[in-house]
Amino acid sequence: MFVINVARRLQVSTRQQYKALIITNTANTATPRLNVNEDNFKRFKYTRNIGVKGLRSSKHHFESKEQKVPDIEEKDLAYENDSLNLEDSEYEEVVNGAMHLTRNFQVAHSVLIIQPYVKWGPKRNMSTSPDDQLKEAEALVNSLPNWHVALSLKVPLESLERKALFGKGKLEELKNIVNDLRQAKGACDKRLTCLFVSKGSLSFAQKSILESYFNLPVLDRYSIVIQILRLHATSAEARIQVAMAELPYIWAQAKDANLSKSRRVGWSLTDTQKEILRTRERKLKQELERIRNHRKLLRNKRKQNHYPIVAVVGYTNAGKTSLIKALTKEQSMQPKDQLFATLDVTAHAGLLPCNLKIIYMDTVGFMSDIPTGLIECFIATLEDAMLADVILHVQDVSHSCYQAQKEHVEKTLESLTHNLGMKADEIYQLPQIINVANKIDLLQDEKAAHFDNLLKVSCKNLSGLEELSSVIEKNILEVTARRQIIIKVRNGGPEMAWLYKNATVVSTQADQNEPEFMLIDVIITEISFAQFKRYFCH
Repeated sequence: MFVINVARRLQVSTRQQYKALIITNTANTATPRLNVNEDNFKRFKYTRNIGVKGLRSSKHHFESKEQKVPDIEEKDLAYENDSLNLEDSEYEEVVNGAMHLTRNFQVAHSVLIIQPYVKWGPKRNMSTSPDDQLKEAEALVNSLPNWHVALSLKVPLESLERKALFGKGKLEELKNIVNDLRQAKGACDKRLTCLFVSKGSLSFAQKSILESYFNLPVLDRYSIVIQILRLHATSAEARIQVAMAELPYIWAQAKDANLSKSRRVGWSLTDTQKEILRTRERKLKQELERIRNHRKLLRNKRKQNHYPIVAVVGYTNAGKTSLIKALTKEQSMQPKDQLFATLDVTAHAGLLPCNLKIIYMDTVGFMSDIPTGLIECFIATLEDAMLADVILHVQDVSHSCYQAQKEHVEKTLESLTHNLGMKADEIYQLPQIINVANKIDLLQDEKAAHFDNLLKVSCKNLSGLEELSSVIEKNILEVTARRQIIIKVRNGGPEMAWLYKNATVVSTQADQNEPEFMLIDVIITEISFAQFKRYFCH
């Protein structure tokens, strides 16, 4: 840190004079100092040096320019636009035919989950076991109200690209299971209403064959995730982005249906429906562009107020919202133990140990085995994370697949960098990433020791938060070119008013040798520091 001594010497006349600042490094202290050297100084004057009365005017001059810092609340970042009707009945007919989606979340569903996996070969998933994939599929279904898992099972396959997905023998075996569940007596929640094949997306031919064979609606992971997103999309921004995420799937199904000779009875796109989709897509793109512009204005507003931004990203249900609540102590936040519980990128104000105010951005979670294009539809709000000063990557280290989840998030962040609208000859670099091992309280000591290279925290018992805050502070000060300085100014003078307005005051104390002066410990940017010296250190 540095110490600046701004000493003022009043003569008999009312003209104000100042001593020059001489930079010295003090060897016997941890604080390099900017101090006044009595043997080497020169006079300088402040531009408004008009005596004691002028000093009061100067103080008023700076205080009058001080504006109240707006509170960072979710409503400040809300985007409201009702010009687009997202609940068009004709469109709902199209999307229900393609994805079996509904906006009526009161309807109960009993689901048979089938987790196909490649048992050997180069296309075998080496990062996640079939059991873990099945658990995640069950969590997806349980995230929807009134949806129940009647039965879940794993099915080994040689390939996921077969036209019917399963062989004849396996189809017969599955059909017997389906018939038994549909005829179950005394257990209404066991009677099947649909099948969930836990694969990223099924082709139209695969869905058509399976639906005709089992005589039940068939959903894939893309469809289930969209249904969850519809449930949690409460703001206008989220609804628009979810609506945009539905369209690529519908177009892909329609394209595959045209290539397939076997068309599912009751669903095919007419020319009118195609025009509905084109019109909807055009309007959604316009609205998304308006959202991006709105977000850009908000980012510029935060820059003008010199708010450092910390984006919190991670796999869905890794504990991002819980960590932000623990760091900010914002009681209004209500974390949920659900997949995709957060869709809106919301801002939450917090304080670092040095008293610097920062903003934590809560973001939508990522998930594997769904097309990246689904998450890319949220780029309008994910830009806030990609353009942050620092990224916190929250990892659920208690999960058996935490390493695969970590790698998926990192790959998704890299892919999103290509959607930021940068110029072709510019290469966008991700901000500094801080890896956080969350839910460490769920691990035994010997297992927790494996994560010594990460910042270990627990949002439940609030352990590790002080160390994490210190690391965030160190990175923020470095990235934003801020420095911690002690400045000596006259108590109540214009310098003090200016510092309270343009810097973060860590602490103040009276100078023991000169009680009329204060030692103000501040966090200040290089630009503001240069302005301070220009105003007061001529």
